[in-house]
Amino acid sequence: MELSKKMQDALNEQIKEEMASAYIYLSMAAYCESINLSGFASWMQAQSNEEMAHAMKFYGYINERGGRVVFEALEQPPVEFAGPVDVFEKTLAHEQYITGRIHKLYALATEEKDYASLGLLQWFVDEQVEEESTAGEILDMLKMTGDKGQGLFMLDRHLGSRE
Repeated sequence: MELSKKMQDALNEQIKEEMASAYIYLSMAAYCESINLSGFASWMQAQSNEEMAHAMKFYGYINERGGRVVFEALEQPPVEFAGPVDVFEKTLAHEQYITGRIHKLYALATEEKDYASLGLLQWFVDEQVEEESTAGEILDMLKMTGDKGQGLFMLDRHLGSRE
């Protein structure tokens, strides 16, 4: 069964959102590099790569279902932040935004009785639980350690170990 036009359009929009997420996280990585937090930058680069992998998962799925992938322009991501706490506040808020989008896609697939898409989207629902949890944990650690000092240095080293 082919994708409906409505579902195809919504999935294409999600490809754009996933690519925009990758772009945002890469901009955050560049900011972190600029303030000598290479571990934070490394973590954000890995996050950017993960978001591109998500976009490609939707890309492959649309093609597999006989649909057509259409790319839209991306906006410039933010480039300035007030510090590492601000970076992770924005990261958590962005992941919550993406979670909302995934839930809307799931609702659309349910409405369309597109059971194949429900399977794909359940993977993303589960992934977003992990994404929000991780961003929230890092934000909590940052709030405990603050934007300066030994705690920040240790957290930077910890984040730099992400594969």
